[in-house]
Amino acid sequence: MNLESTFEILLRAQFVFAAVTFLSLMFVTAPYGRFNRGGWGPAIKALYGWIIMEAPAVFMISYWFLISDKSYLSVVFIIIWLSHYLRRTFHYPFQTKGKNKPFPVLLVLMAIIFNCMNGFINGVEIFHLNEYSSGWLFGWKFMLGAVLFYLGYYINARSDHILSNMERGPDGGYTIPHEGFFKYVSCPHYFGEIVQWCGWAMLTWSWAGLAFAVYTFSNLAPRAFSHHKWYKKEFKDYPGNRKALVPFLV
Repeated sequence: MNLESTFEILLRAQFVFAAVTFLSLMFVTAPYGRFNRGGWGPAIKALYGWIIMEAPAVFMISYWFLISDKSYLSVVFIIIWLSHYLRRTFHYPFQTKGKNKPFPVLLVLMAIIFNCMNGFINGVEIFHLNEYSSGWLFGWKFMLGAVLFYLGYYINARSDHILSNMERGPDGGYTIPHEGFFKYVSCPHYFGEIVQWCGWAMLTWSWAGLAFAVYTFSNLAPRAFSHHKWYKKEFKDYPGNRKALVPFLV
């Protein structure tokens, strides 16, 4: 089986994986963070879980970049990708307040599989299969996609920072966040990440980028709905005009 055939199989698999993930998470909330619960097998500290499961997203695509015929455009692409994943892998796990909570090993293994697959299809298509023109950086697809990516990056990082610096309630429990995009949605960190990878899909104009954007929505949208429902149940004074995921819409 050659590289292109493997890419096509894994690309289709990722779209299927996205559909299965969305349908599953609409009925079963992933058991980590505030939704942690028993019955999911052995667990490790969330700090280690996040680092272990996100690291393949750094190393897999970096491998395909390193063995490619490097150009200034491929350097730009890898910098954009790593600007998210270096933070997600080596900063966020230490930033989050839930770093000492248990994280199921099963979820870590599933995430490793996904990140290896996702890093493979993005790395292969962008650095080996696609041919970009010399003026790609100055085209509307790249420029609009880059704006979306870094807008989403800002929303995501800013929201993570707000959550990590919030004071706990009198009983040590959760409180209602009000800063930043939390004024508009319950989960701006998820909204930001979805916007990011939609931007990536546009700036690379790739099937792999589209598959990643679709999967990101499929994975994070159901969790945002679960968070929104949880907030409204736990806090009687929760802002009634706040949406779950998309400001003013959903």
